[in-house]
Amino acid sequence: MDKALVEFRLAVSAAKTADAVWNALEDYTQVLVGWKLFTVMTADMKAGLARRAYSSDTKNYPVSGTKPIERNKWFDIVHGQNKSFVANTIKDIAEVFPDHELIWSLGLGSVINLPVVLEGNMVATINILHAEHHYTPQRVEMAETFLAVPAMLAVLAAQQLEG
Repeated sequence: MDKALVEFRLAVSAAKTADAVWNALEDYTQVLVGWKLFTVMTADMKAGLARRAYSSDTKNYPVSGTKPIERNKWFDIVHGQNKSFVANTIKDIAEVFPDHELIWSLGLGSVINLPVVLEGNMVATINILHAEHHYTPQRVEMAETFLAVPAMLAVLAAQQLEG
């Protein structure tokens, strides 16, 4: 993992585009806890809008315009409490994500949505999905312990590169 963190740092320091930063974070995340789908959503709470800033699967989850932020159980956990949302079955995912059928069709059934908090505000989520039951308590702890600071750095670096 130390090698992966060094590679992340070097890639971010050399990045010329936001996508290069997100690629570095997705590579680091793959080594840290694994994923089959990796996306980044930014949040503008004042406007009430979310935007997909990055996707490892642009066919099924394109980087596109904005969508309204839905206030539900997921929102209360991630935005309200600034805690990770974790689900390890498609049934649990279906309770909060309207695209659960697409998620399941891609062979995905577990998720960690890691909030990125800057200046006390949730500004983005790092979203990693895998097969059902992949995100064990140990993997969740790894993500929350070792991914939070790189995710903050990635958000700041991407914002700077986007202007």
